[in-house]
Amino acid sequence: MAAEIHELNRALEAFDRRSTPAGLLVRYARGRLRYFISRQSLTVFGALVLTFAVSLQIGLLALCFATVGELLDYHLLRSVEKKMHRGASVDSLLRATTVTAAVQAVGMSTFVATLWLAIPREAALLLCLAYLAAGGVNAIMSLAYHRRAGLVRLIIYGTTTLLLFAADFYVLDYQRDQFFYNVAATLMVAYTMLPFVSYVTTGRLRDLRQQRRQIEQGLELAKTNAALLARQREGRFLSSIAENALDSIIMLDADANTLWVNPAFTRKTGYKLSDVVGKHPSDYLHGPRSDPATLERFTTAINEGVSAHGENVNYTKIGTPFWVETNLSPVFDDSGKLEMVISVDRDITLKKHREAELAEAKRAAEQGERAKTAFLATMSHEIRTPMNGIIGMSDLLSDAKLSSEEALYVQTIRHSSEALLTIINDILDFSKLQDGHLKISSVAFELQPCMDEVMNLMRPQAAAKGIPLNVECAENLPRTVWGDDGRLRQILVNIIGNAIKFTESGSVTVHVGTAKEGPDHGLEISVTDTGIGIAPDRIEHVFDQFAQADAATTRRFGGTGLGLAISRQLARMMGGDVIATSAVNFGSCFVTTVDFPEVNLPAKRVVDPDVLPDAAAFAGTTVLLAEDNRTNRFLVQKLLKDLPLTLITAVNGKEAVEKVRKHKPEVVLMDMSMPEMDGLDATRFIRNHIPVQPYIIALTANAYRSDRQACFEAGMNGFLPKPVRRSDLLKAIAQGLESRTRVVPSR
Repeated sequence: MAAEIHELNRALEAFDRRSTPAGLLVRYARGRLRYFISRQSLTVFGALVLTFAVSLQIGLLALCFATVGELLDYHLLRSVEKKMHRGASVDSLLRATTVTAAVQAVGMSTFVATLWLAIPREAALLLCLAYLAAGGVNAIMSLAYHRRAGLVRLIIYGTTTLLLFAADFYVLDYQRDQFFYNVAATLMVAYTMLPFVSYVTTGRLRDLRQQRRQIEQGLELAKTNAALLARQREGRFLSSIAENALDSIIMLDADANTLWVNPAFTRKTGYKLSDVVGKHPSDYLHGPRSDPATLERFTTAINEGVSAHGENVNYTKIGTPFWVETNLSPVFDDSGKLEMVISVDRDITLKKHREAELAEAKRAAEQGERAKTAFLATMSHEIRTPMNGIIGMSDLLSDAKLSSEEALYVQTIRHSSEALLTIINDILDFSKLQDGHLKISSVAFELQPCMDEVMNLMRPQAAAKGIPLNVECAENLPRTVWGDDGRLRQILVNIIGNAIKFTESGSVTVHVGTAKEGPDHGLEISVTDTGIGIAPDRIEHVFDQFAQADAATTRRFGGTGLGLAISRQLARMMGGDVIATSAVNFGSCFVTTVDFPEVNLPAKRVVDPDVLPDAAAFAGTTVLLAEDNRTNRFLVQKLLKDLPLTLITAVNGKEAVEKVRKHKPEVVLMDMSMPEMDGLDATRFIRNHIPVQPYIIALTANAYRSDRQACFEAGMNGFLPKPVRRSDLLKAIAQGLESRTRVVPSR
């Protein structure tokens, strides 16, 4: 069918091409060339008549007059198509062929004049009229193809006829009666020829129009048949899709009554077409668990002729519920009136079950996360509370006059407590990293004092093992950088501490340099040791949580295996990383990079942790300690015993509120977890109901960031996590006295 349409289109294009000016000119040229020989045979016949009637010379002369014009016209018409292919314009060719047509007509007129004049009048008249009539008919027939050439020929032939009759009448003194008869005969011949010519011309035009109409009708019929076949194929295709679809398909009329269902619907619900045809879907699909709001929305969509989408519960023929995802699509007729609605129902029961399972798993995961958080918070509080007493008492004992053996015992207790506190801090830091609660706080700080502080902290540990701790600093180190100095110290303490711990002999070398050129410095700090090293297949696992190189390492050296995991995550949060290289029995190298650009801002003031506030700053001060743990109360009393201040205590939040009202202390050390009234509620009550406001410092074993935030939101001014050191406690109290805050803080 497509080939037939293509051929008919080509035929129509070819037909129309033949009717263009160029096409008509080509058809004119081909027609003139086709009948060239027949025209010349008539000319030769006339020349022979002249030869026998007059002389050979007259016959040849007349033949020359006729053939010169014909040959010139023939030569040009043969080259018309070639010249058109070469780009010659149609107008120029029309003008040229009009000229040759005129020359040909003049030659033929000269030939006829020779016959007219050379042969006796009565004998020559009919012959001459025959030649002129033939030329006129030919000119008229060519008007449809080359109007200018046909008109030129008609004008020349008509003029020739008039001139010959004029010559007869005026020059040759022809008899008037005979002249009149000749003119009448000529007019009669012309009159009888015109209807014939008109009939032939009209018939030809009618045939041409009929041919084009037949081609158009054939093309239209072919297109109609092709469209019909396409619709039939499309209908079969759509029917095949509907019948073989896995989803249920229901066709409804404009009143939402069932017209047709596909086999998938029958397989799913058990209803055959005969069971549901003419019924509303609510009569056979819906049940107790079906959502009325969704059904109402579908009904409204059908009435308004719009699409709709939704999920609902349907029921099978035996009453089994199942979830479906329904898509309603309206179908309109040519006038825009709703003709039918197609409902496609997809079974999503398994999807709903999985969603329920995922929701349950999510709830279980959230409960587990809350349980983990509660466990860590409880562990932190319960361990830090006794740790506060252990570390505090060991600090007090270290200041007492002890024998060398007793001092060694105290120092051992102190170091063990600090190791246990490090483990606790690592676990809490890792938990914060996992929850996304640990933040980076960037400030401008001096790099060299920060490194000196780390080295001073780690040198006693290295000296205890007899290992040199060497530091090498590049010459192009920036003086002041922008970053989190506290987290940088935490990373370096972890990595250098590991290097010292795993090195029995040799040395540990720390090299501080820059990873970038220019002002956007990136620090690169490498820690190289000569320790036990790490096997190649374990090198990346040292950064896994709760992992070390192997179990023997854990048993021999201890530790949680969290330090390096925390260090790498912190470094990555600061735009860098921690990378390790190692060789067994030859040592390891850990390279830490952080993106700390150089700044020209004032550096953060570095405070010597060993410098305590002047005791005179505490003179006349009243400090209230709200603490339910007796050991912790005793410890704080011992830590503050040498200062010129008054310390009063409360064992719960309710008692703390009463003593703040009665004694008006300048500073309150408030525990968070206490019986009767906790520290948060006590702080809120003090802020809202007591006129004279103290400076309240949270002194608590709850060390989470959320705990700190809760304290500040309740109205506290400071936060000290347990276990607390004497220096930190004195500085916090001194800061409170300096601020002399007597106004409720903004919350």
